[in-house]
This record gives sequence, structure tokens and C-alpha cells, in this order.
Amino acid sequence: MVRKVYIGLGTNLGARRGNISRAIGLLGEKIDIISCSSIYETEPVGRKDQNWFLNCVVAAQTGFSPDVLFELVKDIESRMGRKRGARWGPRIIDLDILAYGDMVLKRGELKIPHPEMHRRGFVLIPLGEIAPDFIHPVYKKNIPALLKKAGRETVAKLT
Repeated sequence: MVRKVYIGLGTNLGARRGNISRAIGLLGEKIDIISCSSIYETEPVGRKDQNWFLNCVVAAQTGFSPDVLFELVKDIESRMGRKRGARWGPRIIDLDILAYGDMVLKRGELKIPHPEMHRRGFVLIPLGEIAPDFIHPVYKKNIPALLKKAGRETVAKLT
């Protein structure tokens, strides 16, 4: 069965725009990318002593199971040189499965929808740009309602 998925991308190391483009290209080799939000520059959350991030969200369709999609995004992160370090630390690329249809799943590291997405303006703003009718599968709220309670980090549209 083909499902619509949303994947968040973030980077704050190296050629940030190039990192986003490369990650989208690698995703597009395996899943059907439908749309991509604008790129936003956002202040770091959790650890402020690092470069600002570039973030965006892609919508895609895939027949992959959630587990296979999770392995795909982790493989892309690895291929791009991501090293696991301090929580909320700098990274060359970060790919998060935000939503997989209206599925709710918690199994080990795989959590769908992403457990922090409803708190992050840098996820909700680009998601709302490409999916204005999105309803969070757990909280049953739309993007404007979620944004009212989201973090107050600075999020500035670049493209």
C-alpha cells in the first residue's frame, strides 16, 4: 500500500543548502517526492552554542513499510557523514519521519508521528506550507492550533 509521508530535514554544518539538496536527491532515488517546502533558517533548540540550522519538510509517497523507510533515512544520514554526538548537537544532516499517513507507532527508536514535532516551529511552519490541511494523528489538531503551543525559536524563510 502506498502511503503519504512527511520527512523533516535539518543541517547546521558545512554547505548547508548543499546538504539539504543532496539529502532530498538521495531520498528521491528511493521514494516519490511530491513536494518540498521552502528552506528556513532556525535557531538551535536545546543547545544554543552552535550554528543555526537550515530546515525544510518534504512530502512523499512510498510503498515502504515504516521500518524500511526508517532504515532508508538512517542510511542516508550515514552516507552523508552524520556522526551521532551530543543530543541536540551540530549535525551535517538530520532526517526525521514526521508522519506516515495517519499511523501512530512506537517501536524502539521508531516513533511515528515524530514525538517532538508538535513542539517545533521549525517543523510545523514548513509542514504547514506544503500540507495546510495536516491534522496531527495523536493530538487531532491542525497546524495553526499546534503552532500556538510550539516553541518560540526564530524561524526565518530563506527560499
